[in-house]
Amino acid sequence: MSRIALVDDDRNILTSVSMTLEAEGFEVETYNDGQAALDAFSKKLPDMAVFDIKMPRMDGMDLLQRVRQKTAMPVIFLTSKDDEIDEVLGLRMGADDYVKKPFSQRLLVERIRALLRRQEVLSGEEVTEVEASQVMQRGELKMDPARHAVAWKGKDVSLTVTEFLLLQALAQRPGFVKSRDQLMDVAYDDQVYVDDRTIDSHIKRLRKKMRSVDPEFSAIETLYGIGYRYNEE
Repeated sequence: MSRIALVDDDRNILTSVSMTLEAEGFEVETYNDGQAALDAFSKKLPDMAVFDIKMPRMDGMDLLQRVRQKTAMPVIFLTSKDDEIDEVLGLRMGADDYVKKPFSQRLLVERIRALLRRQEVLSGEEVTEVEASQVMQRGELKMDPARHAVAWKGKDVSLTVTEFLLLQALAQRPGFVKSRDQLMDVAYDDQVYVDDRTIDSHIKRLRKKMRSVDPEFSAIETLYGIGYRYNEE
C-alpha cells in the first residue's frame, strides 16, 4: 500500500481528498502546513506527496526546496487556476506535475497512480542480469533505470521520475529530435494532458541539475518550434 502525504491548509480539501485516496487503497497522511509536513518527513518519507503552494508557516515552494535536498520522491503541486507563475516555478524547482484548483479528484488519482507506476519501474530493489544489461552509456552520461541512477562524468545527479524519463528518451537516440508531444507521451499517461510549457520547464530543471556537476554541460539542444535533441559528447 503506497503512502501519500497531502499538505494543504484547506481542511475541506484534506478531508475530501484523503477519503477518495483511502477508498482507492492508498494510505494517507495529512498536514495543514509545510513545517508540519517537513517535521514528519524527517522521520519517515512517504512514497509521494501532494503540496498546496500557498500555506502558512512554510509554503509549498519552500517545502519542495527542502524536500529536494534529500529525496527525489514524486511531488504534485496544487495551484490556483490563474497562477501560471507558480506552475512554472514549481516545475523548475523539481515538482513532477501540477493540478489546478478546482480539480477533479479522479484526475488527481490518475496522476498519482501514473507517477507511482513510473517510480516503481525505476526503483526496483532486485536487479536481474537483464536489468543490469539495460544500463545506458552515452559518452559521459551513464543511466541505470533499475536503480534510478544517473551519472555525468562520474558524478551522481539526482533526478525526479519525470526528469529521468525525459533524459532517457532523449539519450536513447543521440542526434535524433524528440518533439514535445513525443516527450509528453514518454513522461505522462494518455489520460493526463500537459501543455508545452510543462515539458519546457522539466527540461530547464534537468539542464540545471546537469550543470550543477558540469557547468559546460550542453548535450541537450533546443530546436525552437520543433523539440529537443541529445547530442553525444
